[in-house]
Amino acid sequence: MVDTKGAGPTGERRSERLELRVPTSRTQLPAVRAMAGDLAMRMDFDLDAVEDLRLAVDEACATLAAVALAGSPLTVVYEVSRDGLRIDAWVPTQQDVDVPRDGFGWAVLHTLVDTVEAGPSSQATVPAGDGSPSPVACIALVKQLRRWTSAAVVDVLTEDSGHDGVSVAR
Repeated sequence: MVDTKGAGPTGERRSERLELRVPTSRTQLPAVRAMAGDLAMRMDFDLDAVEDLRLAVDEACATLAAVALAGSPLTVVYEVSRDGLRIDAWVPTQQDVDVPRDGFGWAVLHTLVDTVEAGPSSQATVPAGDGSPSPVACIALVKQLRRWTSAAVVDVLTEDSGHDGVSVAR
């Protein structure tokens, strides 16, 4: 499902939302990862950021698959905005199940995206939930879109060169 809010009065792009629900299975993770990569490329993220997002989504979904109720779906909500991409992933769980936030996988998530949050929640509070108090475990990832303007490039050149607006080869 796509939720497009249209362009603003000044023609600026507003957020768009895509929901993907797949079986919680390792065989379905490539589809979730591919969707993240495709959206990031369409948003003009650089190639490193696209790959970072793919890896982060893969790690987040694998982490959630480990705590999901057997046979339950993985729900992933991608929200595209002018500033970046937010990805909320969640799975139904038993009551009081939390997302593991230790180990190498969690450290990897923190290095690949700008913001990562995780924890227990309910279907009433997660994006695309059914509104019930049923417990879920969720991970939210945010990757900011870095935009370079000619002014930013001049600023970087000025800072790096140590001279007043002049870039000097070293």
